[in-house]
Amino acid sequence: MVMADFTVEKAFKTLKEYIIMASGMLFYSFGWVACILPYNGTGGGASGLALVLTKALAQAGIVDMRIGTMVLIINVVLLLISGFIVGWNFGIKTVFCVLVLSLSMNMWQSILPAGNFLGLEDQIVAIVLGGVCAGMGIVICFSQGGSTGGTDIAAVIINHYRTVSYGKILIYSDLFIIGSALFVGYEIATVIYGYIMTAVVGYTVDAIQQGSQQSNQVLIVTKDPEKMADAIAHNIHRGVTLLDAQGWYSKTDTKVVMVVCRKRETPMLLKYVKTVDAGAFMTVGSVMGVYGQGFETLNKI
Repeated sequence: MVMADFTVEKAFKTLKEYIIMASGMLFYSFGWVACILPYNGTGGGASGLALVLTKALAQAGIVDMRIGTMVLIINVVLLLISGFIVGWNFGIKTVFCVLVLSLSMNMWQSILPAGNFLGLEDQIVAIVLGGVCAGMGIVICFSQGGSTGGTDIAAVIINHYRTVSYGKILIYSDLFIIGSALFVGYEIATVIYGYIMTAVVGYTVDAIQQGSQQSNQVLIVTKDPEKMADAIAHNIHRGVTLLDAQGWYSKTDTKVVMVVCRKRETPMLLKYVKTVDAGAFMTVGSVMGVYGQGFETLNKI
């Protein structure tokens, strides 16, 4: 019975993760179809490459293909190359996100009115809005351990032969993809907007991730560390660690109280520490990511 309950609970958790990833892909694709495409914009990644290739094929009179279909083709090709070169060990979540992304792009193109239905007159405003939506979608997907494919898969292939940082691969590929839009009739201003859109996506991802994950590490030197630790654990409900230390001036062995908490919880913690020991010495340091019980889970890194 316990095993059955555990299995049901795990199944619901997995279902929740996939629903959240799907919603992230809906955000991402909406940003492209509703904000980028109607304003003749461009961008990086597999979606930007798909935009360039679909326009090139249309201009050549070969086929008029939707962007979602081309995104799927690009990712399938990359996954096959990765499978034969690196191995077939890419996650099911990556495959799921790639499929949902492609389907949702085609869906938005089918149900959304053609043209500027958002009523935005300024192209740069539309591009920025599209970048924000795409960035939000990426963060939602990443939060559940998913991947949008494209550059992620290319990075795996490249690193099989040569160790190159993910950041460099992202920058160089986006520079090439957005710049190649000039060869299919895009104006230089549109290419510049494409670089702006990519920067907005990156900034949105960083801002949201830092806002949700950034924590503080508080070190407290107090005359009664055990009393302070008990007070914080029972009243602030945060884990406490006692570190062995020595006061160099007094040459006295002591313990330093260490607490890791969310940034928003820090003012409350500091005020409470002062009520326990008005003479306590405290330092506060920012921590970009904290993983473990009470914080982010390791399986979502």
